Amino acid sequence: MKGIIGKKVGMTQLFDENGAVVPVTVVEAGPCYVVQVKTEETDGYNAIQIGYMEVPERKLTKGQLGHLRKAGAPPLRYLREIRLPEPPEGVQPGDVIKADVFEEGQLVDVIGTSKGRGFAGVVKRHGFRGGPKTHGQSDRHRAPGSRGAGTTPGHTFPGTKGAGQMGNKRVTVQNLKVALVDAERNLIAVKGAVPGPRNGIVFIQSAKKAR
Repeated sequence: MKGIIGKKVGMTQLFDENGAVVPVTVVEAGPCYVVQVKTEETDGYNAIQIGYMEVPERKLTKGQLGHLRKAGAPPLRYLREIRLPEPPEGVQPGDVIKADVFEEGQLVDVIGTSKGRGFAGVVKRHGFRGGPKTHGQSDRHRAPGSRGAGTTPGHTFPGTKGAGQMGNKRVTVQNLKVALVDAERNLIAVKGAVPGPRNGIVFIQSAKKAR
């Protein structure tokens, strides 16, 4: 299992060997530092913890700084764990992970936080068609309509679609193909869209359900 933390730069397009346009999302991936190596004997499971984005020391707590100094890493804003099926070999705290950890053509999963849309109605949030525009329906155009269940059980079932907070949730897009790896500039371009706004933090890992 490979993984790296990065920052979404934006979308652009590339041309494949046949001259076809390929829409891609560019991610500034790494460099990331290995902060901690966990094993089943010491922590109950196998994993490595990586950190990304150097910040001034005043941005972190003393506990966070002590954790990073123990690994010989600079002050880092974001930490993330990568679970492993077996104990990691050849990985030590302080090691640097760059964009070339992935290869062109490899399938990856990209995890990010979707854009927050605030409080949204059912038409925008769930695609309801709304009520009729005529026959006296002066204020029912974007209303959800009745959602009750009658006398029995007499309440709305949990999970029923309705108005509420839209977006600002953790989203995973699976099986995106790596279209370009530029290790010198720490850039990875993946085919397709990635959740979140520009400059949003994303995590790229090996595809868990590769086709």
